Amino acid sequence: MPYTRTSLPRRLSLLALGLLALPAAWAQADYPSKPVKLIVPFAAGGSTDLVARVLAEGLRQTLGQPVVVDNRGGAGGMLGSEAVGMAAPDGYTIGMATVSTMTVNPALYPKADAINARLLPLVNLVSMPSVYMVHPGMGVKDFAGFVAALKAKPGQYSAAVPGVGSLGQLMVESFNDTLDVKMANVPYRGSGPALNDALAGVVQIMPDQLPSALPHIKAGKLLPMVVASGQRVADLPNTPTFKELGYAELNDLGISWFGLVVPAKTPPAVAEKLRAAALKAVQLPETQAHLRKMGVSTADAQGQDFAGLIAAQVRRNRAIVQKAGIQAE
Repeated sequence: MPYTRTSLPRRLSLLALGLLALPAAWAQADYPSKPVKLIVPFAAGGSTDLVARVLAEGLRQTLGQPVVVDNRGGAGGMLGSEAVGMAAPDGYTIGMATVSTMTVNPALYPKADAINARLLPLVNLVSMPSVYMVHPGMGVKDFAGFVAALKAKPGQYSAAVPGVGSLGQLMVESFNDTLDVKMANVPYRGSGPALNDALAGVVQIMPDQLPSALPHIKAGKLLPMVVASGQRVADLPNTPTFKELGYAELNDLGISWFGLVVPAKTPPAVAEKLRAAALKAVQLPETQAHLRKMGVSTADAQGQDFAGLIAAQVRRNRAIVQKAGIQAE
């Protein structure tokens, strides 16, 4: 076709666009070529941070680049999540996604919806059981006795939870509604202070994630009543799950999960490479060994609709918050 006054500029424009696209394509093919940052939306030392550091080491091996953990705590995890969403969508900034940041915060804070809209749910990797514990002074030994005591003295027993609108508070409210009992919710500023008062008997009950709860259970300072888990926990073989007791919804609510998110506009090829690397990372023998020591297990992530799981749990948590009348601080 002969050049015309209109066709030549158009061909030159297309050529220029093609040349501009080449660096991006090369960058994707070469990904990753430098260290990757993993933002944890909570302070160091907590469950999310501990899981993140195990995953970071696994990703270092499967990606072939260092994965640097960056703790950005504050605002119930929203500050860290926002930092991920605002980062360049090039695969070099990824974030930890949790039940709290992705499904509880949107049920409480309008801003959380806008923050999470800038994130692409990548993959769900790890699930963590929760356990309801009581102080020995409550005088109960098993789940049946626990429920009987709550029914006998409505509102006289208190449950420590790590904050208003926390997953712990939602768990207690849902327990009250399902079992037709009344535990008083006592919000603390974090899991540490809540656990201290539970150990001292200031409050009688505390639902907590298994890794932080287990040492105190093994020491006999707190007694396990029931766990939220896919199956009985090896370290607590005599403690039933909510599921086997017939409370499947309480079981699902009490299982925490940890996954990865990236900025929403991350190129599909980069996102898929990250997802594949993460799935390989959690299957590494050393990763599995570390996770088992923490009392957590690998999520069944192959083929899972992570975004669909998040959306369903947001709807569930909004219903719990609305029914219980929970208001954010």
